[in-house]
Amino acid sequence: MNSVDQHKENLMRELNQVLKDAEDLIKNSEQQAGEGFQSAKDKLQATLKTAKKEIQHIEEVAIKKTKEAAHATDAYVHENPWKTAGIAAGVGLLVGLLIAKNK
Repeated sequence: MNSVDQHKENLMRELNQVLKDAEDLIKNSEQQAGEGFQSAKDKLQATLKTAKKEIQHIEEVAIKKTKEAAHATDAYVHENPWKTAGIAAGVGLLVGLLIAKNK
């Protein structure tokens, strides 16, 4: 997993934790009274619901894009096996030369 994917995964995990914490706060604040508090609580619940839907949508889009990229890569490799092998060999040669040069 590359650095960007790891950061995205960490962000999604943290956002989900924030949503869970906010829901817990709402559940634990049932004893509070007052019209202003109830209005703020209702607004927060609506915002949390919207945020959950948006996070779910973002996750679905990310999964879809990842699958599309994997399929495109697979198709390219199957359509161009010799070109792909040549590129891999060239990269391997360059890495080997760099390693040999540094010894």
